Amino acid sequence: MSVPATLDHDAIAGLIPHAGRMCLLARVDGWDARRIHCAATSHGAADHPLRSASGLLASTAIEYAAQAAAVHGALTARAAGHTAAPGFLASARGVRLHRLRLDDLAGELAIETEHLAGHDRQLLYAFTVRHAGKAVADGRLAVVLDTPLPA
Repeated sequence: MSVPATLDHDAIAGLIPHAGRMCLLARVDGWDARRIHCAATSHGAADHPLRSASGLLASTAIEYAAQAAAVHGALTARAAGHTAAPGFLASARGVRLHRLRLDDLAGELAIETEHLAGHDRQLLYAFTVRHAGKAVADGRLAVVLDTPLPA
């Protein structure tokens, strides 16, 4: 990471549209033009907004990764002197879940995303979510930017 900028939860919430408990990341540990490393502790919360009757399923790792990608986009846009275009997660591909649930993991999740390709309308990120150094989920995210919402 060439820019070891640490951001806390409040700073992250100021960069992405996710509000309240839906802002899932605890902090940014570092980032550069291609990658971001984040940490999360919210997966253990009994009142997690994405928790089901079965617990917090491992597929929720996709949302953690998407939020890390959104923070990365906001930080790289800010570094270039402008504001990030609004975007949304269009697809998650090649996703491998290495366990059933996240809520039974004590401690932090480590989330890394890497910008693989893209331009001003769409982006492709690879992601890995780890716990205690072991992958719990990985895959790719496609993000579509600056798409007007229907009236």
